[in-house]
Amino acid sequence: MGCTALSLILANSVFSDPYVHFWHTAAPLHLGTLTIPFSIEEWINDGLMTLFFLMVGLEIERELYIGELSSFKNALLPALAAVGGMAIPALIHFIFNYGKPEAAGNGIPTATDIAFSLGVLSLIGKRIPLSLKIFLTALAIMDDLGAIMIIGIFYTKSFSFLYLSFALAVFGILLVFNRLKFLSLWIYLPAGILLWYFLYRSGVHPTLSGVLLAFAIPFQKRGDKEPSAVLQHALHKPVNFLIIPLFALANTAIHLPASWKSEIFSGNSLGIELGLLLGKPIGIVGFTLLSISLGIAKLPEGINTRKLIGMGMLAGIGFTMSIFISNLAFPTNPELIQSSKVAVLVASLLAAMLGWIILKTDPGESDIKAVL
Repeated sequence: MGCTALSLILANSVFSDPYVHFWHTAAPLHLGTLTIPFSIEEWINDGLMTLFFLMVGLEIERELYIGELSSFKNALLPALAAVGGMAIPALIHFIFNYGKPEAAGNGIPTATDIAFSLGVLSLIGKRIPLSLKIFLTALAIMDDLGAIMIIGIFYTKSFSFLYLSFALAVFGILLVFNRLKFLSLWIYLPAGILLWYFLYRSGVHPTLSGVLLAFAIPFQKRGDKEPSAVLQHALHKPVNFLIIPLFALANTAIHLPASWKSEIFSGNSLGIELGLLLGKPIGIVGFTLLSISLGIAKLPEGINTRKLIGMGMLAGIGFTMSIFISNLAFPTNPELIQSSKVAVLVASLLAAMLGWIILKTDPGESDIKAVL
């Protein structure tokens, strides 16, 4: 949050030009005949963010094996809620931008920022039951998985079948190593770099190599000594205290034009803002209540309708993933990228404030049955 505020201030100060241009400075990598022509911002978004996706993948893997997603019964409700929380925001954006180039941004309001949403939830204190935190965590993890699938399916413009085959071959070999119980991370990490390069050359977004690598690394139920847990623990601090702040600095270096206030009411911006602010809670609460009323799933103890709505509102904090998808949605239109990021920031701030107010003022009575 601090890096976002600092970046916006610098980008709209007397230091605006050098600050904004710094992130676009060319920083190509040359290794013999191999060249990766990235700018500083691209190294952050396509390079360092691979480690963010690696950590997210490891967290999803852990939840699937021994966490809240390890039981079909426990995973079903947050999975259905996550589907609603992605489908309704995408539909809202689609309605506002049908038939326009801006429709490429339908995926922007589908994402939830797990770190920021749980961070706001933690500010409320002991009033929040553990069951709500677990539900939001499981939902956000499923949401992340959905966002990763959206990136892989809808934001791959063109690809080289040859390099995609190379990438799949590397991934296949890593899966064989996994089955053979090869536990050394020094086997998997160098192969992960190769996987990143092949995906980059294939046209598929290279950060997805982080997720593929996470699922290839063996997971064993033997505590903190197993490879997946060791790597996940090692990544937490650099990802949370270096990579995400750098991502925030680079991607919110937005010089706001004089027309920015009117721009937040454009079709694309309204689709993002209403998708996050209305679509998220409507989709999550609606699909949850429908699932319960049909007897498909059961709401965890301690969660009432007001808490469910507040949690759905906090899920409207898009930030990291929504900004990331904004970059992919409009690769040739910097103005749309900028206005999309502003819309994400506005909606995420409002979602955080409204979610906090709803949950903070919750009287605590359980009224879910009365609603149903």
